[in-house]
Amino acid sequence: MTKIGTIYGGALYELAVEEGLEAEMLDELEQVEQLLAAWPDYEKLLALPSVPKAQRCQALDEALRGRIQPYLLNFLKILTERGQIRALRDCRKEYRARYNEAHGILEATAVAAVPLSEAQKTALTEKLNKLTGKTVQLAVKVDPACLGGVRLEMGGAEFDGTVQARLDALRRSLAATV
Repeated sequence: MTKIGTIYGGALYELAVEEGLEAEMLDELEQVEQLLAAWPDYEKLLALPSVPKAQRCQALDEALRGRIQPYLLNFLKILTERGQIRALRDCRKEYRARYNEAHGILEATAVAAVPLSEAQKTALTEKLNKLTGKTVQLAVKVDPACLGGVRLEMGGAEFDGTVQARLDALRRSLAATV
């Protein structure tokens, strides 16, 4: 994460806390990020120094006024005026990290060879909730290279219980004895 993302995203979160808008602002921030990802030319326009700042801010007003919190709209204008609109993703990551910390949420990703059933997702989420004492938001990805089992990524750590990891460990063990 960039320093700009940490500073600006943190400042936006603090403002949202003061105004009691943390969840609403997070949702809108994620929607704006998705919008810019879907329309990369619009993000390029907002970042172009050859387009006057007033015109870039007016473009934001026309597209978003009345659709998002005025605080968030002003935040986007500040990023645009300072040529930092491309740091929005990092700002959202910092905002999300602070939000999660304040609300006892832990994001986790389970990687499996085949899609997990709803019952498996629920059981894994409940187990992780009990183990961590936090509310786990579980994302599931499919990677056929796992062969079987689950690799869990959460809190910056990886727990690998896949068949592939076990086979790799067995290979290393056999190679060490030969």
